Amino acid sequence: MTEKILKSKLLLRGLEIFPPIALAPMVGLSHSALRTLVQEEGGIGLLFTEMLEAGRLPHDNQRCSPLLVRSPGEFPLFYQLVTSDEEAIERAAEKLHDFQAQGVDLNLGCPAPQQRKQGAGLALTENHPQMCKVLRRLRACTNLPVSVKIRLGSTLDDFCLKALCHLLEDEGVDLITVHARLNGEKFCRRPRWKVVGKIRDAVTIPILINGGIFSVDDARKSLEQSGADGLMIGRGAVEQPWLCADIAREIYGMPIRCRPRSDVEIYFKFVTFLEQRFAPERQLGRLKQFTTYYAAPFTFGHHLASSIQSSTTIDQAKRRAADFFARNV
Repeated sequence: MTEKILKSKLLLRGLEIFPPIALAPMVGLSHSALRTLVQEEGGIGLLFTEMLEAGRLPHDNQRCSPLLVRSPGEFPLFYQLVTSDEEAIERAAEKLHDFQAQGVDLNLGCPAPQQRKQGAGLALTENHPQMCKVLRRLRACTNLPVSVKIRLGSTLDDFCLKALCHLLEDEGVDLITVHARLNGEKFCRRPRWKVVGKIRDAVTIPILINGGIFSVDDARKSLEQSGADGLMIGRGAVEQPWLCADIAREIYGMPIRCRPRSDVEIYFKFVTFLEQRFAPERQLGRLKQFTTYYAAPFTFGHHLASSIQSSTTIDQAKRRAADFFARNV
């Protein structure tokens, strides 16, 4: 297993990804500030945007929309689209060419009622004919790598899951990420990495394993149990922006030094990125969402989270954070 891991390198239509570690698309979190923070710590091979409404994207301005803010160093970056409309997916893909995207991700895992009502996200995996129409149109209008992220299904059914993965590969998908939980399961449920191992040989394209990865040991176990070609890290990288660097060093043998910055330096580096890249009215909400996760591992971290949540300005939040770190770190 170690030999296989050390040699792992993904090649998607000429795009080389190493290490095979991706930062997950997360609503309200996977914006430019977090992507750069994690990237600067090291060990990340692939970045994703937040979920983008395909129907709105052609009308958005890259210089104005907070969802589209991107610094030159954020590479490679896949833009995640959500839609059930093949016409919208084509117009959105054309826009992404203008943005110089490195890839396109179709959201097939979002369980939000709004998306399901529109037949998008998770609902598309329950409507194979429409899912195939959308993917077929996407594949026809771009030569960029196409990825998707799925869950295990409504029930534990290896046959159905294999059939879905076969279908995705047949429609030109280049990379599948599997969130190793059933459709209705919450994050508190332990992920089912072994289930992915049962269906790994169903396709020849790369598979990333996602869900419940909060340490190097989690990463190693998820790879061993799933047989996946790489990892997608979500909330773990928000709690510990250095986690991908630790995994890259310990599992993939990359020469990355340990923790170049302290907890407080990392927190205020994130604040700096927010202030540099977002309008004032867009900063505080993103800081609150980030702090909810970042504060979780600290002793008395709930005090930091609650003080930032009740802040009314970014300056007040910065003062309260500085007070917390001075007293507790």
